[in-house]
Amino acid sequence: MSELPLFTPFSLRGVTFRNRVVMAPMCQYQAIDGLPNDWHRAHHGRYATAGLGGAIVESTGISPEGRISPGCTGLYNDAQVAAWKPITALYRREGIPVFAQINHAGGKSSTMRPWDGGGPLDPESSEPPWQTYAPSAVPAREGWHVPKALELPEIEAIVADFAATARRALAAGFDGVEIHGAHGYLLHSFMSPYSNRRSDAYGGTLEGRMRLPVEVARAIRDAVPAETPVLYRASCVDGEGGGLTLDDSVALSAALKEVGVDLLDASGGGIPAGMRLAEQKPVPGFQVPFAERIRAETGLPTMAVGMITDPVMANAIVAEGKADLVSLARGLLRDPAWPYHAAEALGHPEPASILPKLYAFYLKLAS
Repeated sequence: MSELPLFTPFSLRGVTFRNRVVMAPMCQYQAIDGLPNDWHRAHHGRYATAGLGGAIVESTGISPEGRISPGCTGLYNDAQVAAWKPITALYRREGIPVFAQINHAGGKSSTMRPWDGGGPLDPESSEPPWQTYAPSAVPAREGWHVPKALELPEIEAIVADFAATARRALAAGFDGVEIHGAHGYLLHSFMSPYSNRRSDAYGGTLEGRMRLPVEVARAIRDAVPAETPVLYRASCVDGEGGGLTLDDSVALSAALKEVGVDLLDASGGGIPAGMRLAEQKPVPGFQVPFAERIRAETGLPTMAVGMITDPVMANAIVAEGKADLVSLARGLLRDPAWPYHAAEALGHPEPASILPKLYAFYLKLAS
């Protein structure tokens, strides 16, 4: 049989993914004071033994106010570094590169957990809200808190926080970092003309709007060793009426590549806040064209994400050069053994071989 592209290795700098299937970040909202705990260790234990090519952990705050919710993880102090170490060790023991997704949630921070409504924190609740920040004083959603427009010294501090968090991520055992520039959070809100109404060097033209994302990427590239991959997750387009276009994101991707970003994780949406993704009923692979165009026009490797659940589709995305990696979240929640089942479905000669040796031994006995 011919080689299955989905199960071929892929390298970025000093890190090799043994196949092209990557666990997408999945926020758990279970942390206390930014510390991952037993829930996170159990959650990641499912995937460290799943035969993945790589994994990216949930949105992790660069500062207390940069968290999405009080239940979000952080990497802004030494205690959090220590708490992440046993989790990264699970992946590293199985040879799976693991990345920290580092984020400042901007105007979408200080929110309730999704199952509590997901809206802004109530001042009367047991978990009090905190000051939120954004490029301009534009609420993330109608009726939400109005964020404070960032001043230049505050922007400089955020760039420094991103770089410091990247260094802590490596100390915690991560193989690299993914900068979160999507879904309406701070860096995406600078990119979007809907949320960025500034008239200074960080607003106005596309060059101004992408200044902060590029500065953050450059600072992180300078903060980590040359062999460390740096990824960037972008919302390549806004939601309806937001104003950010795929042309803008192609330009951003080219600029990010120039400052040392190694791969663009091509997502979408988040500004303005209209219907939630589940209500829009998108078709499987609906964001793949973002990854395909950016890869073709900039030469930057890409990762495709968005309702990729069919192994045939996932394999074709890689085989046809539309993206270098494919990323799953809900598909893996439904089926943590998705890589193994995908290998079976695609006719891999030894599907069990992608799993840890202990699992492979018993599965081969049963075949």
